[in-house]
Amino acid sequence: MWVGLVVGTVVATRKDERLVGYKLLLVRPEDLAGDGGSRQPVVVVDKIGAGVGEQVLVVAGSSARPASGKEDTPVDGAVVGIIDQVNLERDLLGPGRQGG
Repeated sequence: MWVGLVVGTVVATRKDERLVGYKLLLVRPEDLAGDGGSRQPVVVVDKIGAGVGEQVLVVAGSSARPASGKEDTPVDGAVVGIIDQVNLERDLLGPGRQGG
């Protein structure tokens, strides 16, 4: 699982029939450790109603298929939670990973 920020939506009129009815979001993985690790946004399915600007919990890989509601859905990421708060103990991250 990873934490991300919903930065947009994706509309695909033509797509695999198993994706019909799914809301697609563009989610940028967050750098919670503050180590400068910037990742590109990824497309995920959303069955819980997240929106742009919300921080979300995402599962990826084989865990995303059952989270999408169907085992045969061709997805690689799915929103499984909308985050209310993250509490990070920066002093436990170790040297060089304190963030700012």
